[in-house]
Amino acid sequence: MTEELRAKLPKLYAQEKLGADAIVYVKYFTPDSNWTFYGTEFDGEDRFFGLVDGFEKEFGYFSLSELESVRGPMGLPIERDLYWEPKTLKEIVPELFME
Repeated sequence: MTEELRAKLPKLYAQEKLGADAIVYVKYFTPDSNWTFYGTEFDGEDRFFGLVDGFEKEFGYFSLSELESVRGPMGLPIERDLYWEPKTLKEIVPELFME
């Protein structure tokens, strides 16, 4: 993670009241499987809060150190999407916010 990105990410709980309008600043993905990690907040050191899209879509915490250490089924590391542009949660997963 770059220092620039680290500085952009809101601290944990900063977007808590925004719900579907919370901004996703970073996206990590497994190139050899279907897991994607969307970070909305960061503690400044290791812990993210955001959306994890794996077996299910769920909100929760995940850590940078875990993302760096995990390998997919073909041994490939998790990557940061270098071309990611910030989006709201409702833009990424509108089905979770349908009324």
